[in-house]
Amino acid sequence: MEISVVIPTYNRYEVLKRALASVYAQTHKPKEVIIIDDGSTDETSQILKLFPEAKYYYQKNSGVSSARNLGIKKASYEWIAFLDSDDEWHPQKLQEHLELHLDSPELQISYTDEKWMRDAKEVNMPKKYRKFGGDIFKECLSHCIIAPSATIIHKDLFERVGLFDENLEVCEDYDLWLRIAIENKIELIDKKLITKYGGDKDQLSMKFWGMDRFRVKALEKLLNNIGSKALASHNSCGTKVPLPELKES
Repeated sequence: MEISVVIPTYNRYEVLKRALASVYAQTHKPKEVIIIDDGSTDETSQILKLFPEAKYYYQKNSGVSSARNLGIKKASYEWIAFLDSDDEWHPQKLQEHLELHLDSPELQISYTDEKWMRDAKEVNMPKKYRKFGGDIFKECLSHCIIAPSATIIHKDLFERVGLFDENLEVCEDYDLWLRIAIENKIELIDKKLITKYGGDKDQLSMKFWGMDRFRVKALEKLLNNIGSKALASHNSCGTKVPLPELKES
């Protein structure tokens, strides 16, 4: 299983070092590590002095979707593992993906559970972000339950469903998971294999008010592109799957 790691970043030099250290500490090593610098003005351009084996690309600030998409296009290998620069992998993460996909070669995407940290303390994950595996389209509707840093995705899947939507400022991951989940199984490795650090003011979830409006945009796009008939096919009784009741995050 040959893996390219894609790390988008913007003005996060200090935490980027932590993220990269967690990649190089993996028990199953990736084939390449790609850093996409989305217009940073801090010391990010100097990161190769500490991690010379990584590949570094700079682009004018264009958003996280653009950065991830550039990383996908630059990737040389068939599997893409994402890591946001303020997150951290646990050492066995890629090994667990490897074992799962060797046992289930038909799978083209999997993800793991996650640990949440705030102010140096672990916090409980709200029940609405509970993880599921398999045919999880309905479970993905109401909230974004999959963290990009938790995933590994085969390149063929992007060719079939498309890349991250660069027109969505946030909820771009929610949009992609819906497009994938409507026709594909997304398997869960039920272990906390990433750590997410919350509370920073520059996080996108903290930057925008009314996150539900972006989820609504993603749902509208899905309806327009696929149609209500495709949504209805995911209900075993043959009736339409009701749209979720969205609540303010």
